Amino acid sequence: MRKSRHLIFLRDVLFLTLAAFGGPQAHVALFLEVLVKKRNYISEQELIDLNSFCQILPGPASTQTLTAVGFRIGGPKLAFLTLLVWILPACLIMTMAAIGLQFLSDSHISLDFARFIEPMAVGLVFVAAYKIGLLMVNTPISYVIYVVSAVFCFFVKSPAVFPIVLIIAGAITSYRYREQQRVEKKEKFKVEWANLILYGGIFVGAALLGKITDALPIRLFENFFRNGSLIFGGGEALSALFYKEFVVFKEYLEPNQFLTGYALQRTLPGPLFSFSSFIGGMAMKEYGVWGQALGGLVGAAGIFLPGTILIFFLIRIWDNIKQYRVVKAAKEGLNAASAGVVIATALILFWDFLSLPVYELTVNTSIVLGTFAILVFTKLNATYLIMAGFLVGIACSYC
Repeated sequence: MRKSRHLIFLRDVLFLTLAAFGGPQAHVALFLEVLVKKRNYISEQELIDLNSFCQILPGPASTQTLTAVGFRIGGPKLAFLTLLVWILPACLIMTMAAIGLQFLSDSHISLDFARFIEPMAVGLVFVAAYKIGLLMVNTPISYVIYVVSAVFCFFVKSPAVFPIVLIIAGAITSYRYREQQRVEKKEKFKVEWANLILYGGIFVGAALLGKITDALPIRLFENFFRNGSLIFGGGEALSALFYKEFVVFKEYLEPNQFLTGYALQRTLPGPLFSFSSFIGGMAMKEYGVWGQALGGLVGAAGIFLPGTILIFFLIRIWDNIKQYRVVKAAKEGLNAASAGVVIATALILFWDFLSLPVYELTVNTSIVLGTFAILVFTKLNATYLIMAGFLVGIACSYC
């Protein structure tokens, strides 16, 4: 009976990953509809509590929420299967996109059909910055952190800046813990350290092994695992960090390749963090198709593992951890800093347009502003807008 229930749950997860457009907020709404109202796997309050728990962790919040639901229903084994079913379709498509894009490049086939996608993608980043700012920046101190983080990250391009900014921002707002509602302390709890030791071992081991061997797949895994361990603010903040590290700093991708993949990912259902498979595939382009396939796998494994291991470690003690006000207070600074990084990246991307001829600058600026206006002031889904951009680009390439 239990096995049958678990199979039905995994089937529901497959449906979710094929239907979950719109990012984390839309994902959670769909989880509520399918997992709570339709199937009654958990209560509405349990889902809300789990999502709140995942919001304070680094990593993909909606992915972690669904994984946590699987953990509650069937333990670690079902949670891991839940993760695989949820991420597999989008990660496969993004890996194939990287292979396809490189094939076109190697075959000297023009990418003019994607000419409008680059400015549209920049517009998407501005939309994300705007929406994240509205959602996460709502107090005077968070506004200050938001602006300072944005300015600092705009002028300092190194990816090492991001974790420093996060730590400082979280520390600043953690001192305001007295403003959080006091919760009655529960009895002392027991911590099982195995998963945290595993997490630390992978973090340090991958860094050392990459340094010793200098093997690109291992170094990529370490990069993704580190990013997945330090990212707050969801897929938009992750994309901002990816741009800094893999385009600006390491130059594994060209800006137009990054933005084409970014825009394509926004047309897909499932987790936004699947963009890591595209980045991994493009980073391994010198190793051929199978190298790119390995890069896609490494990207997915590296980015999703940290949050999953942390879920396995913390979900057992979450009811005890959430009683500490300092944890809730630190989240304000973490979120504001993440929002600042996204707006900084949007500005960096737009800044690159300023070197274009006047006509191209005018066209690209118009597309950026148009994309922003359409997605902010209308109900049009970004998927349809991006698909329209591809179709118009294809039509113009034959003109």
